[in-house]
Amino acid sequence: MELDVTANPTFPELVRTFARIGCLSFGGPAGQIALMHREVVEERGWISEAQYLHALNFCHFLPGPEAQQLATWIGWKLHGWRGGLAAGLLFVIPGAVVILALSMLYAAAANLGWFAALFLGIKAAVLALVAQALLRIAGRALDTALKRAMALAAFLALAWFGLPFPVVVLGAAVLGFAIAALRPDLLALKPADQTQPLPPRPWAATLQAVLVWGAIWALPMVLVLVLLGRDHVLWQIGSFFSQLAVVTFGGAYAVLAYMAQQAVDGFGWLSAREMADGLGLAESTPGPLIMVTQFVGYLAAFRAPEPFTPLLAGILGATLTTWVTFAPCFLWIFALAPWIERMERAVRLKGALAAVTAAVVGVIASLALWFGGHVLFRDHAAGLPVWASLDWRATLLAALCAALLFRRGWGVLPVLAAAALGGLALAQV
Repeated sequence: MELDVTANPTFPELVRTFARIGCLSFGGPAGQIALMHREVVEERGWISEAQYLHALNFCHFLPGPEAQQLATWIGWKLHGWRGGLAAGLLFVIPGAVVILALSMLYAAAANLGWFAALFLGIKAAVLALVAQALLRIAGRALDTALKRAMALAAFLALAWFGLPFPVVVLGAAVLGFAIAALRPDLLALKPADQTQPLPPRPWAATLQAVLVWGAIWALPMVLVLVLLGRDHVLWQIGSFFSQLAVVTFGGAYAVLAYMAQQAVDGFGWLSAREMADGLGLAESTPGPLIMVTQFVGYLAAFRAPEPFTPLLAGILGATLTTWVTFAPCFLWIFALAPWIERMERAVRLKGALAAVTAAVVGVIASLALWFGGHVLFRDHAAGLPVWASLDWRATLLAALCAALLFRRGWGVLPVLAAAALGGLALAQV
């Protein structure tokens, strides 16, 4: 039974609730969305069930972390821009602070033997978690033969032909848009409800949001350009993660393959094993998984610090990464949230989203293959793992984590803890 929506909470009540949600938002987007549903819909009745689901569908249309954008929308719905800003920031800040502290520790201690053993276990757990995410998303998203074919095509395009991630996502969106116009049943699309009158088009609010948040998004990049120039690592970090913010459809797992490829092979900011370590850190902290970008930004600037000290450069790199990753999320919500009721009628747009979601399954499969190769094997030749270099410790730990996740139903944090302890224990063998 759906709760009746009560009067809007006071602003302090909203702040206290989302401060709590931000500190407890472990478990990836599924857990975060469930936590917000319990706090905001079930327990407090601030948002109705229908409103919550419509907003969630709307956030799936947008690039970026859908859980953080849903939090921003809830705040916007209850207290306008001020509420959206408070809810969105409180969802991100706790995890950002923890990731920054862990990144600083990692950069200082990465050469210690016990630290490497600890992260051997964490990387094995990450591999099992990626496999779990792949199966869960595939089970929900691939409900037609066409969607399964699109997922396979996306996997082959990335893993076999090496096409860029944005090209794959854009191609899927265009194809889904066209199919929705001709054969929406192939994508399992339901007809839109045309019985209710449409609200007026909110062009003024959208334009204002685009101008304000576009300027906020660009501000640190202008400062970097003027003070440090285009050749500085901070400009590279800001430019890359700004582009990433525009193509991050389908959640963090979907974009990680592209980010890892560019950060490791393109820019050389960190190694593939370090990339897996960063994902393990992000898995074990509250907030969106895309916070792993902050770890990458910290290491990139830490290792090319001039004219700053390594510590200051790392902090600047992490801060800039977080800024250009999440400022666009506020832009999307504040610019497009007033259109949510009209977008519910857009069948072709839903078709584009359904196709992108199907392609994302192939993207995550590509990510699992990439991570598996770098976690389980020490050496690679011509881009392929050398079988003689199979790491039996990592393989054993990955199998253990998979058993705990799939057979025992353990949560993310217990699995990460068990894997870390296992890595320390096997280092003594």
